[in-house]
Amino acid sequence: MKIAVVGATGMVGEIMLKVLEERNFPFTELILVASEKSVGKVIEFKGKKYSVVGLQTAVDMKPEIAVFSAGGQTSLDWAPKFAAAGTTVIDNSSAWRMDPTKKLIVPEINANELTKEDKIIANPNCSTIQMVLALAPLHKKYNIKRVVVSTYQSITGTGVKAVQQFENEGAGIEGDMVYKYKINRNCIPQCDSFEANGYTKEEMKLSNETKKILGDNSIAVTATAVRVPVVGGHSEAVNVEFTNDFDVAEVRTILSQTDGVVVQDNLDTFTYPMPRYAEGKNDVFVGRIRRDESQPNTLNMWIVADNLRKGAATNTIQIAEYLVAHNLV
Repeated sequence: MKIAVVGATGMVGEIMLKVLEERNFPFTELILVASEKSVGKVIEFKGKKYSVVGLQTAVDMKPEIAVFSAGGQTSLDWAPKFAAAGTTVIDNSSAWRMDPTKKLIVPEINANELTKEDKIIANPNCSTIQMVLALAPLHKKYNIKRVVVSTYQSITGTGVKAVQQFENEGAGIEGDMVYKYKINRNCIPQCDSFEANGYTKEEMKLSNETKKILGDNSIAVTATAVRVPVVGGHSEAVNVEFTNDFDVAEVRTILSQTDGVVVQDNLDTFTYPMPRYAEGKNDVFVGRIRRDESQPNTLNMWIVADNLRKGAATNTIQIAEYLVAHNLV
């Protein structure tokens, strides 16, 4: 079992390597891949040193699985080349997510859709993953009509340069600006670029990807995505209107029994999810579960997850684990 990590020197790539180690992923050969400027760089993994190779070299080595986190254009250019060589690609960019011929997978929800013929598999957007993991079991039980979500997204979702901007501002250092405005002690109501309809790409991802993953285009989703000066993970205030009424205690039970979800919801002890406690963890945390008293059949939740973990690297590696466990590669 040869596995390639494409984008191994990036922020998500580094977490992918951590997750591979933590979960003891079964491979016989590890291929670390990055752009030409990083070729030859040495990375240590499990006490062994690996030299970074270029994309064509990696294709020629014909790994069974390649996990990509190297940007959309790299995925568009190179995922088909890997697939043509017989490699199954799991891509963390937005390049293939809404392609009708590609599966968009959160393993706990829809991994059973995968077959050996799926050579390019899309990993959803980080904000979408944590939201749908909580929504999926509730949709089955009560049938979702509409979702209103406001996100509070970590600067790590933008990348290492955004973290550097944040740290520079806190230290009073003039440096490169990734955002149009200062992020320290600020909130920026823009994640990604604006579309013609006035929504950002991130907001539209939440809408479009949710429908695809849950397999239901009738679900109405509207989103406002906000960048906040936080490192540990993304937070979301989610308002869900169902066709059928629900019992709040039953909702808590359903979520508590959902793989990958941890309920943190005890007002007596001030227990609720926060990004500083989600950082470095693979679960999705749900709390502030309560009925929306302004209209029928509607629920409020607060959902938090480490966007580099379950929102990216962990979900990707879980897909790879499923492929191996079910002999799909």
